[in-house]
Amino acid sequence: MANPPPDAMAVLEFWFDPAHQKQWYAINPQFDASIRERFATQLALAGAGKLGNWAATPSGWLALLIVLDQFSRNLYREDARAWEHDSHAQQLALWGIEEGFDRQLPPIQRVFAYMPLEHAEDIRLQQRCVALFEALCDEAPLEEHDRYAGFLDYARRHRAVIAHFGRFPHRNAVLARRSTAQEQAYLAQPGAGF
Repeated sequence: MANPPPDAMAVLEFWFDPAHQKQWYAINPQFDASIRERFATQLALAGAGKLGNWAATPSGWLALLIVLDQFSRNLYREDARAWEHDSHAQQLALWGIEEGFDRQLPPIQRVFAYMPLEHAEDIRLQQRCVALFEALCDEAPLEEHDRYAGFLDYARRHRAVIAHFGRFPHRNAVLARRSTAQEQAYLAQPGAGF
């Protein structure tokens, strides 16, 4: 199998560095700044459709997904641009999954191949995401079962919000969407949103 371009490898090396894994779901301005410094250009190029060659290999495909789906959230917290590339990332994720690229990645990398579907405000993509995480959890090494069960639980929680509201209410303010009374009640609960 051919290697992805060096810039794509740099994304994977950075994201999957054990020192960075605790930052994946945290809000850390220093971590965000390090992504901005190293990868803002790649996000701009990916968003403009200029890194499509990365998707020629499973690893390059994953790197492109991380740039579009994860780095956009790190670089644009509390800004509508955080979700600007979601549709592109979701289409790319579905394409690569159909090609079997996800099955050629280690389990922890597959998590981020499925993440664009978890971020979708579309119940069909949410259902697909949960099914993929169920399979991943079943296949995960026994000693890591709890970790993958946690990823599955999070996917199910995302699906439940979309099944109930049809969208993620925690995005409403940033996207200038009016929240319904039901969404306001949900958002008032401790720990609501993602």
